[in-house]
Amino acid sequence: MTHHLHLLRWPSLSNLISISHSQKKNYCFKSSQMVNHYNTSTTSSSGGSKPTLLFRQFFEKDSSTYTYLLADVGHPDRPALLVDPVDKTVDRDLALVKDLGLKLIYAINTHVHADHVTGTGLLKGKTPGVKSIISKASNSKADCFVEHGDTINFGNLFLEVRSTPGHTLGCVTYVTGDGPNLPQPRMAFTGDALLIRGCGRTDFQVPFNYDIPPARILSIQAVVFKDFKFTRWIFTLPKDTLVYPAHDYKGFTVSTVGEEMLYNPRLTKDEEGFKNIMQNLNLPYPKMIDIAVPANMVCGLQDVTEKASVVAS
Repeated sequence: MTHHLHLLRWPSLSNLISISHSQKKNYCFKSSQMVNHYNTSTTSSSGGSKPTLLFRQFFEKDSSTYTYLLADVGHPDRPALLVDPVDKTVDRDLALVKDLGLKLIYAINTHVHADHVTGTGLLKGKTPGVKSIISKASNSKADCFVEHGDTINFGNLFLEVRSTPGHTLGCVTYVTGDGPNLPQPRMAFTGDALLIRGCGRTDFQVPFNYDIPPARILSIQAVVFKDFKFTRWIFTLPKDTLVYPAHDYKGFTVSTVGEEMLYNPRLTKDEEGFKNIMQNLNLPYPKMIDIAVPANMVCGLQDVTEKASVVAS
């Protein structure tokens, strides 16, 4: 069966910024609270172990994808999570988790990727107890769904969830927490939303409606990019906040919010300038999109029964 992007059911334009809350999803987190779900025993940071962040950045060369490992090694259980894992490099990632004596509890995605198959399904199969996480707005499958303002705890550390749609409607950015004894500067894992000196393309994985001209869709997304996403939820972070994207194609590994505010050639333009750039990128159709998106909509084929049914179709 051939999978084309326009056959996938994405939220309507009316829900571009505010996704309906009528969907019945499995929530593991409560907005603006630090909730320890599926976690091991936790020691209070005020009366026990001091949070100590272990951080590693991985690279997958075929899709130029970065995967990030974070763990609280100051916590007795050494809980860890992986951001944007890739199926091809799951064994590499798990080997390091084992070598460092970590307990992997979460495998999380910034959005439904179109250029590689997520490794969350394989991680769940190889490591019992690992839970997959993605945004509710992605409309895809996972164990837990998050929204803007939620927090994801691992030991005495946590990530804030910030809604950053534009590349896809379900894009979120995960930001390390702010507070006493927490690591500084903060870190923002921006997925494809904000890249180093760029941003994710806006010409696919958009709401599909025959009654709405493509130019209108792009216009709406441009407003989201320029006014809603970066200005409000990323560019309001401290300027020394480290920016870690899901991809880079020029050899860069990290930037800062301050750098991108000054030097990002797309996001320093006004709305019309931004739209003009995005309309004239002339990028090829993503070669993995018809494989990656259907797989990633079900957490990288996380269940054997689901995999069999997809193959049969």
